Amino acid sequence: MRLIRRPVLANYYLTYRCNAACKFCDIWEKPSPYASIENVIQNLRDLRRLGVRVIDFTGGEPLLHRQLPTFLEIAQRMGFITTVTTNCLLYPKRAYELKGKVDMLHFSLDAASAEKHNHLRGGVPCFEFVQESLHIAKSLGEKPDILFTVTPENWQEIEEVYEKFVKPYNLILILNPIFSYNSVGANQLPKEAINSLRLWARRPDVYLNEAFLLLRERGGNYREKPVCRASTATIVISPDNQLCLPCYHAHELGYTFPIAGRLYELYQSAVVQHLQKLEGRWTFCDSCVINCYMEPSFAVEISPYFWASLPSTLRYIRRKWGIKGTLRLLWRVLKGNSTPTPHTKLSADSYKLEPSLRL
Repeated sequence: MRLIRRPVLANYYLTYRCNAACKFCDIWEKPSPYASIENVIQNLRDLRRLGVRVIDFTGGEPLLHRQLPTFLEIAQRMGFITTVTTNCLLYPKRAYELKGKVDMLHFSLDAASAEKHNHLRGGVPCFEFVQESLHIAKSLGEKPDILFTVTPENWQEIEEVYEKFVKPYNLILILNPIFSYNSVGANQLPKEAINSLRLWARRPDVYLNEAFLLLRERGGNYREKPVCRASTATIVISPDNQLCLPCYHAHELGYTFPIAGRLYELYQSAVVQHLQKLEGRWTFCDSCVINCYMEPSFAVEISPYFWASLPSTLRYIRRKWGIKGTLRLLWRVLKGNSTPTPHTKLSADSYKLEPSLRL
């Protein structure tokens, strides 16, 4: 039974460029422009009209976009919950600009040693910047989450990362099981790793959506009876202002549509509505377990995956914001408007940027 019949999440790719070269990702190989402020503002308006409440400003490495703080500020004014994940290479330089503007800030850390973490990041020395970023974030009163991508070669590092980085800073550890796409990554984790993850998922300061594990045990998405609701629960926007269907990871095999200032109308169009009916049914959807799209899919429809997701989601919300913080966040979302108020002009002209900062 469908609970929510509107998109709940927008994955907004500000750029595909990245300053790391992670072994479980290929996005850093792509040439890419940067999203323009004019397009972002118009699309945020339309996303609000469409019912989206969470904006994930992503990439590539989103901190490469010099106007990211502006985008975050605008999104929060409009009532969106904002989220950003960074490899931390640029966070020490940009921390003050970002302070208070990211509701869910994630620092990627995949091992307890520089040698292993940097190896997973393609030899780029990210580890030292994660350490520095944690100190800076603490000094600013920020509470980032530690995002750990669990692979067959690093799952035994979880305990040490937890002890060295999560407990001392009183943070939340997010465990993100690896997935494969375009011949990158891997769907399979050893059975002992899955068993270990189930134990970790029960800890109050660890977030692991247990539906991820259930889906993997059941072989992933099946075209005949799809779990995936990527096209109706999520909206994906590319740096060059295209609507990507059915999702980012498969749009090169699917479709892209120029938005051109009309995202609301485009999303309601007959062709997009038709393609949405095919979500989870494409040939490349068989066995898919991509977390980015399965998580919102689990949230919008009553199913065994919904019930498997619920305990970990509630624990994360309680641990992250508490009751008062959660109510404040919900109030901000509910009072946000898709149409700017007279004293809040959300236009590119509202943000006069120095020429050196224009992209």
